[in-house]
Order: sequence, then C-alpha cells, then structure tokens
Amino acid sequence: MEALLYPEFPHEPPTPSASSGAQAFWAGPRYLAGDDGQLYETVADALTRLDWTNLTIVRGRQEPDEAPQDRQVLRSTVLHISPDTLRWAQWVLADESFLLGGLPIAWQICARADTGGPLAAWSAYFTPDVPGEAVADLLAALDERDQPAVRLGGPELVLDAVIAHGWLRDIDQPDARATDPMFTTSLSLGEVPPLIQDGDPRALTVAADEAAPVGWQVWAEPVLGAPYLWAASFSAGVPPDLVAAFVASLSSTAPVLRRVLPESTRDRLLLAPAS
Repeated sequence: MEALLYPEFPHEPPTPSASSGAQAFWAGPRYLAGDDGQLYETVADALTRLDWTNLTIVRGRQEPDEAPQDRQVLRSTVLHISPDTLRWAQWVLADESFLLGGLPIAWQICARADTGGPLAAWSAYFTPDVPGEAVADLLAALDERDQPAVRLGGPELVLDAVIAHGWLRDIDQPDARATDPMFTTSLSLGEVPPLIQDGDPRALTVAADEAAPVGWQVWAEPVLGAPYLWAASFSAGVPPDLVAAFVASLSSTAPVLRRVLPESTRDRLLLAPAS
C-alpha cells in the first residue's frame, strides 16, 4: 500500500506562517491527517476565492451603561453566501450545535433550488478534523453548478470516486459501502442520523415504523470502538456528484501540509518534512 501513496512530494511547499513555529510536514493519507487546527481558515479562504459574501452574526446581551468589551456574547455564527444566494455555508461550532458521531458540527453547507423560498433543498455537515481540503473541493464543485439542488448521477458515482484511489468495497454491501485499505475510514449509504435537515420533510418526522430517507455518511474511526476522529453527513437530497467530489478529495493520494497531527492517527501517517 505504501508504494501507492505519494510517489513524490511537492518540491516547493507553502511557506509556513510567521505565527506558527511548529515543524511542517507533508502528510498522508489525508483522511487521517486531521484539519491542522485550521478547518475554518481553510474553508473560509476557499469561499473567499469563490467570491462568496461572509456575514458574522453575533447574539449577546449588553446591560445599560455596560462597556462594549464587557458584553456577554452568547452565540456567534459566520455565514458565507454565494453570489446567487442559492447556496451557503455556516461555521456553527460556536453555536453549540448538535453532535455527529459524538463530535460537534463545525461546518454546515446547504443549497436551495431557487430564491422563491428560504428552505434548503439539502444539507451537509462536517465535524472538526475533517480535512479542510476535501470540504473546499466540495464547495468548488457546488459553486460550479448552475442548479445546486438537481441530482446528477447515482450511488456508483460516489463509490467509484474512492475505488479509484484504492478503497475497498464492502463484501456484504458492495453497492452502498466502502472502506480505506487500513480499515480506518468508512463510506456508507444508509439511514441519515437524527436532526439532519433535508428538503424532504420526512427527514425530521419519520415514525419508528417507517423507513427513513437515506444519505451518505463518512467517518474516520482509527481504532475500532474508540472515538471517531471526524464525521461527515449528507442528507438524502445532496446530489451524488457533490458527495463524489468530497470523497474523491478525501481519498486522494496527494499529501497535505500539516503542522498539527492528530494523536490518534500519528503512527499511521506517512510524513515527509516540508522544509
């Protein structure tokens, strides 16, 4: 397997920021490399390059005659909106969002079919330590679409994206599941977790005896039974080609620059100094 990973590393890595004195490495596989503690910055920079507008919404309480610096900020959300207002991304980590795989949601990405209504046609969720490069590539694919809510392709499109990078189909569910060669990261098409919002109202109102909508779930579990490193969830309405863009980037054999390595996967990473 190691022969398939990173036959050559980039010759000119990005210059480390002046504020960071940590050793920089080219690391792989990227699905175990974490987010470098820069998940917001990586994704926000990508959105800026796409010319999305960002708004900071601060919710708080300020007493009469209270100095501004003493204001009690209760919640804060950073919202990025595409020029056509059909798609948006929210950094919701500060909002005490719900948990996904035992981890808090960091980014929520949504899209709607038209500007006639405020409700999203689909939503996707990402926890901390999801590689920011994969989220950025998903957003680039989303930005290129004229109609962000139209479904293109089917489940095979998603599975083919990771199989092309050496992932393995599940023996029992080859049309719905795949895993990386080290069996640490999984991709599955199945019932979506609770509270995942979708344009289909059944997503939040399914009775106990009814079949729930199905969507793609991706997660990294470096040690079986241990806490997840990260998790991502796609509602039933997310177009398969966008899920494929995310998992293709996630499973890419190209290394990523990291200064902060996850403790749970440090011994599984291939590293090369970036100096």
